Amino acid sequence: MTADGTDWRALTADVALASHRLVGWIYWDPTAVANYAALGVPDGAGYYIATRAASIAAAGDHVVTAVFGSIHPDFVSVCLDLCRRHTTFEAAAEARDAAVEPGLRAIAPDLCDGLTELGPDLWAAADELVLTARPLCASLLDRRREEQPLLSAWLAVNCIREWRGDTHWAIHAAEGIDGTMAGLLDGAWRGHDDDWLPRSRGADDGALAAALARLEARGLASDGRVDEAGIAYRQQLEDRLDDLCAPSWQTLGEARTRRLVQLVEPHGTAFVEHIDRTAGPRWMPAARDRTSRP
Repeated sequence: MTADGTDWRALTADVALASHRLVGWIYWDPTAVANYAALGVPDGAGYYIATRAASIAAAGDHVVTAVFGSIHPDFVSVCLDLCRRHTTFEAAAEARDAAVEPGLRAIAPDLCDGLTELGPDLWAAADELVLTARPLCASLLDRRREEQPLLSAWLAVNCIREWRGDTHWAIHAAEGIDGTMAGLLDGAWRGHDDDWLPRSRGADDGALAAALARLEARGLASDGRVDEAGIAYRQQLEDRLDDLCAPSWQTLGEARTRRLVQLVEPHGTAFVEHIDRTAGPRWMPAARDRTSRP
């Protein structure tokens, strides 16, 4: 808590959830996928990877895999190769972005004017971010679209959101937690009763068994599952992430940060339901309320 009484850890957690909801739906949006398919990519396959990584994909598959943290490298390569074969990454990004404003106006029309008004301040906050070890965020700083102010504001939120994602993986790397270990910890922390989360990123039985053994050796799992110590550890990582990400919102200021949360919050269920309809009831876990607490 700062001297002015603001609980920035809690506010950062709130705005992180709002940001994931405001952005996450686009990665399974039928209009966006259809736009991508129209570029020549069969059935729009690989849309999520190709469009989210579009700004950094020229650095190569290994870099994208490293930035994403937990997605199987073979899946990354297949998706990026489809894009390279049929179109360009810039065209892929434009296909996604072209679906943002229509989607926002359909899902949450009441937030559009307020989000647009916040756009310049959001970009000013993004410009102040420390970019060291935040490659995906850094690659998005030039995507602002002043001629499309609603889209531009959304892109600014996404830029700050990816700064959090980069920071998330930096923390895990510093802790010696690899992608499959992270998936097991995150799934348990979110109340999943199976291994869906790491499996959804391409982990097979062998990878899961090896990751679980590493967690058990660190006292974070027992009897073949992440235990209460592991869940508590995952909460500590989340608290650390919120503390480290607070400055990204402090630059925006408490009032404007709360305004962003207030704009998105009434539409949170609508964004999650859109993901449910287009991807399934577990996808984009960061946009969902957790079902368990340590």
